[in-house]
Amino acid sequence: MEYFPFFMHLRGRPVLLVGGGDIAIRKARLLNKAGARLQVVSREVAPELEAIVRDGGGSIRVGEFTPDDLNAVVLVLAATDNAEVNRNISEHAQARQLPVNVVDSPELCTVITPAIVDRSPLMIAISSGGEAPVLARRVRAQLEQWLPTSYGRLAGLASRFRQAVKDKFSDGDQRRRFWEQVLSGPIAEQVYAGKDEQADRMLREQLAQQNDTVGGEVYLVGGGPGDPELLTLKALRLMQQAEVVLYDRLVSDEVMELVRRDADRIYVGKKRSEHAVPQPDINQLLVDLAQQGKRVLRLKGGDPFIFGRGGEEIELLAANHIPFQVVPGITAASGCAAYAGIPLTHRDHAQSVRFITGHLKNNNPNLSWPELAQPGQTLVFYMGLLGLKEIAQQLMHNGRSASTPVALIEKGTTDEQRVIVATLDTINAKVEDLGANGPTLIIVGEVVSLREQLDWFGTNR
Repeated sequence: MEYFPFFMHLRGRPVLLVGGGDIAIRKARLLNKAGARLQVVSREVAPELEAIVRDGGGSIRVGEFTPDDLNAVVLVLAATDNAEVNRNISEHAQARQLPVNVVDSPELCTVITPAIVDRSPLMIAISSGGEAPVLARRVRAQLEQWLPTSYGRLAGLASRFRQAVKDKFSDGDQRRRFWEQVLSGPIAEQVYAGKDEQADRMLREQLAQQNDTVGGEVYLVGGGPGDPELLTLKALRLMQQAEVVLYDRLVSDEVMELVRRDADRIYVGKKRSEHAVPQPDINQLLVDLAQQGKRVLRLKGGDPFIFGRGGEEIELLAANHIPFQVVPGITAASGCAAYAGIPLTHRDHAQSVRFITGHLKNNNPNLSWPELAQPGQTLVFYMGLLGLKEIAQQLMHNGRSASTPVALIEKGTTDEQRVIVATLDTINAKVEDLGANGPTLIIVGEVVSLREQLDWFGTNR
């Protein structure tokens, strides 16, 4: 993050704008909407700019910029067509530690003006840090189409009832839940339909009937294999709704960025022989937090019901009558295989696919290897890196051809994805030679040979 975003209160406050042409006019329009008292300095001032300044109660000085122009202002904008003048303004402003913006010169700015979506009092600012302003404007145009103009009136509704809701609910989490129900339900629909009086009445009635105690619940959500664009819409909605999140080691940083900013975060990840929090303690923590009235997000890599121990967690929730929702995620097998260009099934090569835990307890292969060695199927081993040598040997010992293709996918679906392809008799040596770190996924079967033929590698990234 190159710039920290914030909104500045300018109503009635003096702002220096140096420049009198078209660029200055564009800046003046926005500053005038924010209620700033403009002080314009320029050798020439366009008539439209004069009118904006006059209507806003500002002032104009015809002439060159001098350091004295910085006296008593709270913000400085340089919008001249002279690079040396702009640099001089920036240097003097920074010397006084005044925030300064120089149009089209991000290197001279301490603050930048974003592209704005105005649904007052709701405001959305989009910035590229001055690196790609056209892209920022494109994003703004997309948001303008997506956000109803009635959002401003909806924000006004929230403003009118803010104190009443605060008086009703002393707890901040309860207030947030109440507003989330209001802003996503029938009351909001009345505002969208232009029926503001009806919305006010309904909100007043709901507030009078609302119980001031709210029970907790748990959201068991699959975060997918790593790429945040693979999240479901429901997963994203609940991630933004939860007040506490318990997350695993396999949940990517990019996915965690989409969790609500003010949510409490508890790491409960596991590595081989290294558990941050034992599974029984995780199960009980979910119950305890929900009984405290919290909305708890249990965020897992992949899918919670495929080697994710989600079943154990909901067993205890159900036994304690805790409401819960389960949101499936794209499991590592389908996500990593797709991003590596490997179809898990194919009419000519594999008529079935099996998901298998490769985490061999005490290196003891407690699997039905004769069944797994049968041809015509794809085998996908989760958590199989440490047991790779044993897996390959057992499959060959039980009849699978030594030339069977194998792919080891490291950090699948992320920007760091790497695919190592070999055969059953060479995969272990190749992985040892190249080195690999988790998380990894192992795919065994003739479908792996299609990767090069189909030339899919990289199409998803």
